[in-house]
Amino acid sequence: MSTRSGNIGESQASRYLQHRGYRILDRNARLGRGELDIVALHKGILVFVEVKAHRDRESALLAVDENKCARLKSAAEMWRSLHPGYVALQCRFDLIIITPRLGLTAWLGPCIEHMEDIIR
Repeated sequence: MSTRSGNIGESQASRYLQHRGYRILDRNARLGRGELDIVALHKGILVFVEVKAHRDRESALLAVDENKCARLKSAAEMWRSLHPGYVALQCRFDLIIITPRLGLTAWLGPCIEHMEDIIR
């Protein structure tokens, strides 16, 4: 994903989350070995959201491999240590996949798929 399409995807994902009651706390937080695309608060849960803007769903899923998950966990631990007010909250890792719509439905904008609790 290019930086430009990544930024656009993260903005789309932020709007999507905000419309669903999430409060965005941070974006593009570079910490430790990784980067957190979006950190949000939703119903008392701290949510770390990875955003993948790809041409297709399968390539987005393949991009979230074991190494990527380890980097996300490391960055999330560091973020929580820097924000002690959120340490006591339960947290989870979500994935938002953004893919273009094709054909006659292209005017609807991208397809946004939100997968909750992707890392155990």
